[in-house]
Amino acid sequence: MNVLIISGSRDREGKTARCIKAVQKGIAEGGGTSEVIFLVELNLERCRQCDLDGWGLCRRESRCIIEDDLASVIEKVKAADALVFANPVYFGDLSESMRCFTDRYRRTLFKPGAAPRPGFPMGGGTPTIGISYAGGSGNGTVTSSATLERVLQTCGLDVVDMIQVRRQNIDVKIPMLEMTGKWLTTKPNSGPWPPPPTTK
Repeated sequence: MNVLIISGSRDREGKTARCIKAVQKGIAEGGGTSEVIFLVELNLERCRQCDLDGWGLCRRESRCIIEDDLASVIEKVKAADALVFANPVYFGDLSESMRCFTDRYRRTLFKPGAAPRPGFPMGGGTPTIGISYAGGSGNGTVTSSATLERVLQTCGLDVVDMIQVRRQNIDVKIPMLEMTGKWLTTKPNSGPWPPPPTTK
């Protein structure tokens, strides 16, 4: 079980990193391995919206025209058994590096005529957990989590949990993150949708 962790934080020793290390501890306890990618350390350009209609090769050929580190990260995402997206909250939203990556990644997956239904995973994708950490006031975890969940589902990932961590509750959440990491090694899934009818 290989878990890829994608971080939108710059600080390898900060609070978002502390959350990541807790998840990694749980993954190791569950017998899995993990790798962390810090998006800010990569060469990732923002989307150019190449054509006049705002699309480009991403829509026609499921790839991006920009030659940077995006393709190598996408290959790692495809190879992973499970994923964790760790987002430090800025302005109640995704960090700039996380937004840059997810904006371009989802475009390479979009198929005309087969747009995903918001709020539902597409075809039982890779089990994925999102973490939103907010320092300062601690506000913004709910809104950033909602954005992250929506974009990950648009990418066809099976979002099995969204964890909101604040500066004020991080000590309480760390044990939960460790348990979540261990749980992730069981490769959980959201199950079929719609759920099968219940019988009485």
